[in-house]
Amino acid sequence: MLPVFGDNFRKIRIAGVVKESVVDGPGLRAVVFFQGCPHRCPGCHNPQTWDDEGGYLLSLEEVWSSLAYHPLLAGITLSGGEPLLQPAAARALAGMARARGGNVVLYTGYRWEEITGFATGEIRELLCLVDLLIDGPFLLEEKAELPFRGSRNQRVIDVQASLKTGRVTLWPGPGSGGRR
Repeated sequence: MLPVFGDNFRKIRIAGVVKESVVDGPGLRAVVFFQGCPHRCPGCHNPQTWDDEGGYLLSLEEVWSSLAYHPLLAGITLSGGEPLLQPAAARALAGMARARGGNVVLYTGYRWEEITGFATGEIRELLCLVDLLIDGPFLLEEKAELPFRGSRNQRVIDVQASLKTGRVTLWPGPGSGGRR
């Protein structure tokens, strides 16, 4: 079962933001690192995001403003921690990026099959705004130098194609591989 911090949010608990990144999805992107993670993967490159009480509480407007979103960005990446713990906040940020013509990448330690099994209305709404989803926990024993992924078990999923067909559709771009 997915632990959710709250559907009716006033503040978002984040670990931080990166205004420009080329490693967290295709193109130049803004990145929001959500705070709180139940997965606690050994070898995680963001262990400071695990604590549910860590990071900063900011309003949606403060988070968006700190990104300094601009026209050269391809979109936004929602990473963590675990963004699905704060689905309303993730959905709101995804919607803001989409409204400005950007695409949305979401990192999660959950597998696609788990997400679609427990998806609440808010998570389903979020998925409708997401272009690419990198799923699965980081596995130290499968660590690899791959585009947008830390371990071979993780997949780069074309969310809209997957929602349309009802089965996992891997993104055909660089680093899409992974096990089905």
